[in-house]
Amino acid sequence: MTALTAITAGPAARARRRRWVRPGIVLSLLVLAVALLWTVLPSLFAPGDPTAGSAGQALRPPSPEHWFGTDSLGRDLYTRVVHGAAQSVTGALIAVTVGFVVGTAIGLIAGSVRGWVDDSLMRVIDVMLAIPSLLLSLSIVILLGFGTATTAVAVGVTSIAVFARLSRSQVVSVRVSEYVEAAYGSGGTFWTVMWRHILPNSITPVVALIALQFGSAILQIATLGFLGYGAPPPTPEWGLLISEGRNYVATAWWLTVLPGIVVVLVVLATNRVSQAIRGGGEG
Repeated sequence: MTALTAITAGPAARARRRRWVRPGIVLSLLVLAVALLWTVLPSLFAPGDPTAGSAGQALRPPSPEHWFGTDSLGRDLYTRVVHGAAQSVTGALIAVTVGFVVGTAIGLIAGSVRGWVDDSLMRVIDVMLAIPSLLLSLSIVILLGFGTATTAVAVGVTSIAVFARLSRSQVVSVRVSEYVEAAYGSGGTFWTVMWRHILPNSITPVVALIALQFGSAILQIATLGFLGYGAPPPTPEWGLLISEGRNYVATAWWLTVLPGIVVVLVVLATNRVSQAIRGGGEG
């Protein structure tokens, strides 16, 4: 049995390793690594002050001195994009954490307990899914006030329903497995079986969803910042940077295009990593 397991596990393990050394995956991981380093150590990549500008340097195009050019106040755009990662990426991490923890807990309880508890929780989730995520996040921000933390929590609340639905579907399929029934038959309590058997065997697809929702959270936070509901000026938040440059599209294209490219690259990278975690995709 051990030899057979080794034979069958070998090709599967090699396939998993090959999946993570594909050029597309490696490039995506590098993009995410740079974004995380910008978040943690922005001064290492852009030591300047992101809020300080010079009137004589206003609206300078990209150059060796200013890689991303300058804005209307003479502030270095590359510096602002790098320091803005702390706002956008941190906000997305908070949002995903809120959605993952709350949504997974709801799905785990609903799928394990079933009955009226399952029905009640899923009806609430259905209502949340029926409301457009942007409208729901805007409503929460208006109620709680503007700011990065509030925006992150609002975006996290909109992702609770997605995590809850996926978690419940996985739990429902796992709880009828033979090993779960055997655990109950051997005297395992409800909470012990749920923690030791149901949760570990149903969490993998939910973890893959984290990467996907991380990219979605960055987009939503950038959208709220673009609409003026995120971090206030002069905070260098990615959505706000794009919003500030939209009045100069004809004369200073770099103010919107370059921050937009950064957002798109990070979101595409998270989507690609999510595909790799799920085991799909080529390249």
